[in-house]
Amino acid sequence: MDLQKIADSFAAMTCIISVERKQSGHGTIRIVTGNRAYLDSIEKPADGLALLTQKFVPNSEYSVYFTQDLNFEDACYNAAVKKKCVHSYVHPERLDAWFNLTFLPLAIEDGDICYCTYTMEIDTSFDSHNMTSISGELSASVLSTCIKLRGSNDFRSAIKDVIKDVRELCGAEHCCILLLDQQNRTCTMLAEAFPPDTNLLPMETYLDENFYNIAESWADTIGGSNCLIAKDEHDMQIIKQRNPVWYQSLTGAMAKRIVMFPLKFNNELLGYMWAINFDKDSAEKIKEALELTTFIVSSEISNFLLLNRLQKMSSEDTLTGVMNRNEMNGLVEKISSGTCGHGPLGVLFADLNGLKRINDDEGHNAGDRILKAAAEVLKELFDVHEIFRAGGDEFCVISYDIKEEELEKKKDDIKCIASSTPDLSFAVGTCFVSDRRAIRPALHLADERMYEDKKKFYLEHPDKRHSEKWTALKAEKGEL
Repeated sequence: MDLQKIADSFAAMTCIISVERKQSGHGTIRIVTGNRAYLDSIEKPADGLALLTQKFVPNSEYSVYFTQDLNFEDACYNAAVKKKCVHSYVHPERLDAWFNLTFLPLAIEDGDICYCTYTMEIDTSFDSHNMTSISGELSASVLSTCIKLRGSNDFRSAIKDVIKDVRELCGAEHCCILLLDQQNRTCTMLAEAFPPDTNLLPMETYLDENFYNIAESWADTIGGSNCLIAKDEHDMQIIKQRNPVWYQSLTGAMAKRIVMFPLKFNNELLGYMWAINFDKDSAEKIKEALELTTFIVSSEISNFLLLNRLQKMSSEDTLTGVMNRNEMNGLVEKISSGTCGHGPLGVLFADLNGLKRINDDEGHNAGDRILKAAAEVLKELFDVHEIFRAGGDEFCVISYDIKEEELEKKKDDIKCIASSTPDLSFAVGTCFVSDRRAIRPALHLADERMYEDKKKFYLEHPDKRHSEKWTALKAEKGEL
């Protein structure tokens, strides 16, 4: 049969693929020939779509044109050897476009050489219609993911339900979503799921300070494809060749198979989703389901991270990392209105002694250093969400979960810890109330006691007394 004539009968970019059939799977995969549109995609590529070579040589191995891709090999094998129709809509990392791909089996065999067609359409932007042509079963699964994520006010709880569903869909022993913070080079496990009888360890077991280096290597291991599927020992050996360090980590964690998808939104890598020791007989269904699921999950994670960043910006003091005055005012309003219950409450004011002199003598950089050190002292003793930067050099602590004697001990601990840092000195005042709705009087009394402690400090250290803050405090109390 004339293979060139078959290729030329397609209007879209189409080539003829040959796959060597072997008892254990497949051997060499070649691009035999192609129609004019397909050859032009190699020899006259559009901007951003150039392959490894711009010369087409008939019957060359496909890896001459682009990096070895296990997903592409699997699609070719399923079409040419297993005689299945295969469709995929993907955005390969190596190229800046979406590809609508169709593989059709040909009833042609030359001994152990089998054939299929490979047709592609290129979209410069995402087309949702091409991604939604999936089975009813998979559609229901993906719709369930959307509903759970969109219908919940608790994203973390919803994403745990989603990853549990993904594990069950994949028949996997472990599923996980890992987030990457590229700026700080850290990894965070967002959600994971195991079956009841697993011997695998939770992801937190492996997240040491060096794990980011492994996670950073995954992009090269995926090799420019949109995902990685290693469904047998042959595929795992390819991972070993590309990334021996990760291969050792995988096999050490008892992983025999893995499917991994990058989680990307607007070209930003957010993290990865994977399933370990999945049902290899359902590999095609799993890939198809996860292509769409990760697309949706990536969007929701991006929104979640954005809201977290906005919340952090609106509630956190950027210099010290504790909560800011706006967050404090909002909390005081809620507590005083009774919406936070009627239980006991401890309040502590901590003001820095001599900061004005440090700023005058050494500059604001030195003052900022002292403020950061002050915040770290308070973080040693209180949860960061209990600590507020109430003003320039004044901090406030509002704690529900503290007893009166514990509050007084921590007042002493603050001064003890601060004494080990040069130029760091606190004036501290506290107040404990049995009904937290009395928070406003408690704040006032704690501030009064802090002032008395500051007055005592300056009487003992007259050389540090002359500051605008000290003058303002005395004027406020009518002592000038």
